[in-house]
Formats: sequence, C-alpha cells, structure tokens
Amino acid sequence: MPSLDDEHFPSTPGKVKGERAHAMNRQFHRCFASTTTMFLWALFLIALTASYLSFQSFVDTGSRYLTASWGGIQWEKQVRTSAEIRRSGGFSVLVTGGAGFVGTHVSLALKKRGDGVVGLDNFNNYYDPSLKRARKTLLNNHGIFVVEGDINDARLLAKLFDVVAFTHVMHLAAQAGVRYAMENPHSYVHSNIAGLVALLEACKSANPQPAVVWASSSSVYGLNEKVPFSEADRTDQPASLYAATKKAGEEITHTYNHIYGLSITGLRFFTVYGPWGRPDMAYFSFTRNILQGKPITVYRGKNRVDLARDFTYIDDIVKGCLGSLDTAGKSTGSGGKKRGPAPYRIFNLGNTSPVTVPTLVGILERHLKMKAKKNIVDMPGNGDVPFTHANISLARMEFGYKPTTDLQTGLKKFVRWYLNYYGYNHGQSKLVN
Repeated sequence: MPSLDDEHFPSTPGKVKGERAHAMNRQFHRCFASTTTMFLWALFLIALTASYLSFQSFVDTGSRYLTASWGGIQWEKQVRTSAEIRRSGGFSVLVTGGAGFVGTHVSLALKKRGDGVVGLDNFNNYYDPSLKRARKTLLNNHGIFVVEGDINDARLLAKLFDVVAFTHVMHLAAQAGVRYAMENPHSYVHSNIAGLVALLEACKSANPQPAVVWASSSSVYGLNEKVPFSEADRTDQPASLYAATKKAGEEITHTYNHIYGLSITGLRFFTVYGPWGRPDMAYFSFTRNILQGKPITVYRGKNRVDLARDFTYIDDIVKGCLGSLDTAGKSTGSGGKKRGPAPYRIFNLGNTSPVTVPTLVGILERHLKMKAKKNIVDMPGNGDVPFTHANISLARMEFGYKPTTDLQTGLKKFVRWYLNYYGYNHGQSKLVN
C-alpha cells in the first residue's frame, strides 16, 4: 500500500526522479512569485496609506493654522509689543480673563503705570459676549492685546510663555456666578479647577517662573456665621458649587506653591461692582429692569431678614490687585523644580461696610429717578448666603489696602456708565440692550 507521501508523485516508472525535481522547482517559483507579489502589494498599500495619512495630516494642520485665532509672526509681534515694559522696575503681566470685568480694569491700570500687559480670554457666552468684545476694543485702544483662547489649551499657554518671559500672572479667568452652577456644573469644574491646573502647570514649567496672583472669592466662607470674615476663619463648609471650586483652587494653589516653589497670592473678592460690570450681577440686572419698567426680584433671608453684601467698588479692587502684584515676592523654582520656599498668601478684598439689598435698590431708584417694581420673595436654596462682611486688616497691613468708595458714590458712577453705554435717555419708555 502506497504511503501518503507517494500519492504526491507520478506513478510512471523511470520518470519519478526527474519530474519530481522539476515539479518541486515549479512549485517553489510559483510560491516565491506569489509571495513576492503579495509583498509588493503590501508595500504599495502601506505607501498609499502613509501618503494618505501624511496628506490628511497636512490638510488638518493647514486647516488648524488657517482657523486658529493665535500663532504666526504677526501674532507674536502683537504679544511682544503688548508685553513691553515701559517703566523702570516694571512687570510683564499675563492677565487671564483679560476681557472680563475685573480683568479689563486691572489691565488698564497696569498699562497706565507702564507695565507690560497681555490679556487672555475665551469670550464665552455665559453673558452677552458683545460686552466682552467692547471691553476688548477698549483695551486695544490703550495698546493692550487680548489673545482669544482658553486657559485649558496647554499649547497656547506654552507658546505665550515661550514668546514672553512673564514676571507675573494675574489669573482672573473663571466661571462666575453662584446660581448658574445648578444649571451647568461642569463649566465650573472645567474653568475653575481644570483651567487653574493647566495654568499652574504652565507657570511651574516656565523659566523663569512668574509670581501668580489669582481671584478666589468671599464665597469660600460659605456657611460661616462669624463676622466680619477673616482669612483665618473656617472655609470648609461651602454653600455652592462655585464656592467649592474656589476653595478647591486655594488647596490646589497651595500644593503648587509647596511642591514647585510658585509664589502664590489668592484674593477673596467681595461683591465687586462698577462700570463695565457683569450683567448677571444683581445691581446690573436691577438697573436694566427698572429702566424697562420690569419687576425686580428681591430675596430675603430667614425670618424676613434682608440680605446684605459687602459691595466693593471696582477701583478699590484694582488697588488691591496691584498691591498684591507689587508685594508678591518671587517664585523660587526653575523649570518645574523647587529651589526653596516661596510666598503663599491669601487676602480679603472688600469694603468692610455691608449694605442690605433693599438699600441698594433705593440708591439705584434715586440715581435713575425711577421707582422699582419689587417682588420680595424668600431666598431659595440655590447656594446664596445671607450676608458677607470682610475683615481687611491683613491686606491693609501687607500693602496698604484701603477702600475709599462707598456704595452711593460707586452706583452713581455705574449708572452714568450704563446710561452712556446703552444709549439710554430719560424720557424713553424702553431701554434697548
């Protein structure tokens, strides 16, 4: 019985050895030819795929370059020019939230005294972006360039620090507002926590490292009932997500100070108001509704107690911000490595004179020469606190902080700006804004 191997060879005697050799050669050549062809096709496909991916990458890169709001020789020139220091011993300051309420005023004050200033703002639509655009125009008219971008963009931050060796960072970019956190909580984590970390990462990696001054909030005092609020008081009972993210920011900045030697100063702002303010603030919306003849909602606390706030005029806040920058002290790290202890400070910036919300409304009525239609309701559980009151002795001792504008004077200046900005004249039945 033939073996299994014999079945693969011819059965004719005398031809076995020669034909077997030829058959093996033919199979080998066919196999080799087939393998070579497949290999060549594989190489062709790989080359084709690589070419496509390379082309696609080129297209994507070109698209990003064409649509990006930053980058390029002209952009770098604008950044450098704006950051140029024009006084002896001056600073070069990156102001995040540069087209925001406080950011605009701080930037103008820094530029006026001869410091170099570059703004950074993402122009989000939390409130009417046209107001931010108008602020940007104001800044541009004073030689301040505002970069349009997000603090979470690590590439942009790295580029900015590569173009300019900033001596200081004034970090004011944040998702503001207590009540909005109930509608969009993720925006607070994105801006106030992730954004802060992204910025601190850029600062600790910079060489030299800048000193960082940033905006915390009086909201961190939360449910604290001891008045006036002092920096040494408890801040572990936040009443809102916004407050919780600001408290988290204080812990995060402390960590970067401890590990990387960043000079950090946190400023707890108390209800800032004034010209170019935020439309979501009560005094702003009250003014709009009173002029339009619409009712305003005035909240009151438990047992019909009026809410009170330590309203602080923007010019006083700016003085506190500049004083903090001037006394910040240097960071001690280099390229992300700490070389020694660096300053870590927290200050209250308030007016020290709380005023009730009904009193605020009364002042607006006198300045507007119109009566408000008031709906008085109990304060809902939305994170608001019944009162704020700042102890500012620490800031006074450290850099001479002394607020000088009372609410009557400050609101008069705000109303004058409001009527001028929105083009309202007394006698019109309706304000268009």
